[in-house]
Amino acid sequence: MKKPFDQTELETLSPGIDPAVIKDFLDRMDPDYFLEFSTRTVAEHVTLAGTLTLEDPCALLVQPANEANQYRLTIVAYDYFAEFATICGLLSAYGFDIRDAFVFTYHDDPVSSPKPLRHVRAPKWPVRRPRQRQGLFKRKVVDVFQVHLLPGTTFDTAIEQELRRDLSRMVCLLESRKLQEVRNYVNRKLVEMLDQRKTAASALVHPVEILFNNVRSMRDTIVDIRGTDSPAFLYAFTNALAMRGLYFSKATIDGDGTRVRNRFFVRNRHGKKIVSAQEQQELTVAAALIKEFTHSLTWAPDPGKALNHFGHFLDQLLEQRLSKKQINLLAKKDSLTNLARVFGTSDFLWEDFLRRQHVNLLPIVETFHQPQARSSKTALAKALKIALGKNRNPENRKTILNRLKDQELFRIDMHHILNETPLLSFSKSLTALAEVILAQALVEAQAVVNRKHPPPATLKKSPLPFSICGLGKLGGRELGYASDIELIFVYGTNAPDRSNPGIEEYYERLVQEFLHWIEAKQEGIFQIDIRLRPYGEKGLLANSFEDVKRYYQPGGAAAPFERQALIKLRHVAGHSALGRRIERYRDEFVYSQDSWPLDTALHLRRRQTRELVPEGAIHMKHSPGGLIDVEYATQYLQIQHGYRHTSLHTPNTLDALEALQATRVLSRYDSTILMEDYLFLRKVIDGLRIVRGNAKDLVLPDSGSDDMTYLARRLGYLTDVWKEGAQTFENELQQRMNRTHGIFTKLFQKNSWKKGKTKEGK
Repeated sequence: MKKPFDQTELETLSPGIDPAVIKDFLDRMDPDYFLEFSTRTVAEHVTLAGTLTLEDPCALLVQPANEANQYRLTIVAYDYFAEFATICGLLSAYGFDIRDAFVFTYHDDPVSSPKPLRHVRAPKWPVRRPRQRQGLFKRKVVDVFQVHLLPGTTFDTAIEQELRRDLSRMVCLLESRKLQEVRNYVNRKLVEMLDQRKTAASALVHPVEILFNNVRSMRDTIVDIRGTDSPAFLYAFTNALAMRGLYFSKATIDGDGTRVRNRFFVRNRHGKKIVSAQEQQELTVAAALIKEFTHSLTWAPDPGKALNHFGHFLDQLLEQRLSKKQINLLAKKDSLTNLARVFGTSDFLWEDFLRRQHVNLLPIVETFHQPQARSSKTALAKALKIALGKNRNPENRKTILNRLKDQELFRIDMHHILNETPLLSFSKSLTALAEVILAQALVEAQAVVNRKHPPPATLKKSPLPFSICGLGKLGGRELGYASDIELIFVYGTNAPDRSNPGIEEYYERLVQEFLHWIEAKQEGIFQIDIRLRPYGEKGLLANSFEDVKRYYQPGGAAAPFERQALIKLRHVAGHSALGRRIERYRDEFVYSQDSWPLDTALHLRRRQTRELVPEGAIHMKHSPGGLIDVEYATQYLQIQHGYRHTSLHTPNTLDALEALQATRVLSRYDSTILMEDYLFLRKVIDGLRIVRGNAKDLVLPDSGSDDMTYLARRLGYLTDVWKEGAQTFENELQQRMNRTHGIFTKLFQKNSWKKGKTKEGK
């Protein structure tokens, strides 16, 4: 269409701008653009376009309106996918309520040949050329917003400069195709603003009307949206559409703070119109839910992760066609709030559990508010028996066993996250599940071994009892997120001919088969660890009870730290009578009056701090005041005083601390502090593990980092200013670690840590 003005007029109104930029702007800008703006305004936009470079790809013009706290914001930038949603999100994050907007982009692809440049009239003035000429013909976008500054929000020169920097940085990231990094930043900044304004989602999804028109435009589908206005509505919806792969070529926005009337010209991810009725229906449902989910992000520890995972979650559900029941469930405020908490927890949790268990997630979310009745071992064993049924195929039975394990783990983990289940209940649920799975895996392994390698004749006549004993967190009924399963295997000695070499070979095969039955990701929960068996990795997988007693005896081969580790031994599966015999011998050995070298134990503790804590870092287990200080202090005292007080013969740390207080080995103050700090440190460790999916990476994030902020939010430090919540968490952690290490040092000061050999808790 013919322009209402020519290039010469624009050159006069835009001094210093390369005429090639002006011609490119006139030739390629959407024709409707020229119907909306005056010649002088177009000249402003052209001038902004002429300043763009690849290093600074976004220009902002701020013009105060006639009324107070109202502005006209003009943004000219190179055009990238999801840019409009990004801009809307940043404006909302800075406290602007977008009332009206016009969005226009270039129509065709950038000019590939430099030929047109030779036909441009030479300028009569010095030309300010872009620093990188290759950006000259890139597609550009002009966005003009009429905005109101929300009450209580400040917008001064310093904040304006900050907004400019944010806009340019986000566009640079989009140019580098770092879309997720952009969304993470915008969501974080926006949600913190919503937190400060105490903006909450309503009880139900706001009704939104979406109409599609494929007649009025030759190239685009026109999407008309009518709905109830809400904070950041435009960002929430445009981001929802962008997450579904839609590209915006043009838009008009009209809102009054109560209702919104928006029109978008869009194409799908393949550059085509949206003509399929199914595609339109899926887009309508997904966009409405993502829009509403955005307002639940204030509950997410990490809003960027939450929104990204929610988008993938919808993709999976839409592939299977969302039912009306599922849509109604997702439309509830509580459902979206709790999905935000789950999806915003960690990438690991999504990849390892949520992505695979998405079908099971909605029913759990639906019942999140109901108290979780911890499944008893009896109920779990019955459910497993029903699931296994009469299936005779070992591989099928193995699949069923591990599927039930993973589903139950998923249920326990989700209730822990959604209901903030106390550590003790969480640990008991995990322990009950572990014992049921271990017991059934032993039954299955015995069946397979007996078919392939029948037991020696001696065992056929008089089978030996076989016991699986737990150590560490399993032995103490203290399993947490991503705890491993520490085991030793012991068989009895009541066979008539124990010297038969076939017995040893049989039980080696049995343990090998047993280990094959339980599948687990590396470093994840149910990762079996058998390194604490007699003689460690050089020893046999299974040991006779007599061999165990010879190893664990005064003057035996067991090192001092192994006597300490044996405190946690507990029978968990197999022959219960043998298990009780092993536990009785544990007490005889561990709690005897035979000397135990505390100096050696303290030396080992010092080495852990020097060798296992990275320089300048805080390790939640091994740093002074970390979890090990509580556990070791408790265990040292159990060994020292257990021969006098049988109440100390317990593998559970909290039970032992209570017994130490009751027997007056510990003061009430010290015992209370150690119990409180033990629970606090375990909570922090679970928070780290659930993010990283690694039982060993327990180094605290850097102070002041985003990771530290998200960890603090995950632990319940939900303050209006997120950095303040993170600082509160850091301060409390420092105080607790200092006092815990202080108690540790006081208790063993005769053998205390030498000055300068350790760092104080930070």
